Amino acid sequence: MIATRARRRLEDLLGDRIRFDVPMSRHTSLCVGGPADALATPAGRDELAELLAACASLGIPHRVLGGGFNTLVRDEGLDGVVIRLQHFGRLEARPGAMLRAEAGVSHNRVAKFCVANGFAGLEFGAGIPGTVGGWLAMNAGIPAREVADTVREVEVMSPTGAHLRRIPRASLRFRYRSLTGLAPGSVFLSGLFAVRLDEPESVRKEIERHLLRRAETQPLHAPSCGSVFKNPPGAFAGRLIEEAGLKGSRIGGAEISKIHANFIVNRGGATASDVLGLIERAREAVSRRTGIQLETEVAIVGRTR
Repeated sequence: MIATRARRRLEDLLGDRIRFDVPMSRHTSLCVGGPADALATPAGRDELAELLAACASLGIPHRVLGGGFNTLVRDEGLDGVVIRLQHFGRLEARPGAMLRAEAGVSHNRVAKFCVANGFAGLEFGAGIPGTVGGWLAMNAGIPAREVADTVREVEVMSPTGAHLRRIPRASLRFRYRSLTGLAPGSVFLSGLFAVRLDEPESVRKEIERHLLRRAETQPLHAPSCGSVFKNPPGAFAGRLIEEAGLKGSRIGGAEISKIHANFIVNRGGATASDVLGLIERAREAVSRRTGIQLETEVAIVGRTR
């Protein structure tokens, strides 16, 4: 809980752009999760810097939440301030066949912008849910291509809001589904991406191809967090879970998807505990059968009992 004095300071800073005791089930793609102490939507960079400085001085933890994908909040809720960058939505072409997108830009807007401008090279991101900030943080991608292949620079604010850095690709430590080496609590503001010029119709067709592939192979019509597990070297997590006989397995309102076993979907009334139970069931079954220890891709956050 945030103390009354600290709460008033945050209210003075953000006004109606901060709310308290906000259920994360309303802000995550799985539609589960207990309340965050506070949810803040700073209006711009100056206000974000002031918010981060206030959190640092008050000893309040903060966490950025993009589109709410790839995140599982426990039923007990989340300490501190959850920051959403929905007002960080600038998207622009830059000289030299580059595209700069702020952290709050959605995958859908990136796709439409690329079609309109004849920008090829980012089609693989079509249908990858969330926002640019989340793409950068998790090095989003598909087996053949990922964000690390196209990003040329990221813009980052320090955890206390005191500094803003532009970090070139050569200094970024991208890993499979992660970007390491930044100070904990750093906030992505934007990314600069390399593209190539092409005919808008060609870009549109390639995007549609990726979207069709996702529609055919993923449970897009039920709430999910995206891929639950990282693919282990030389294997696919979904295939391992399916071979363990767990497609369609349920706990409460949560189900291992019958379409793709590396997705857990909310069939109605699921809790975070239901989802966590299925994660452990899948991990244990695959380990018993193959000896492979599956590692979660979804970020599991929040209080524990």
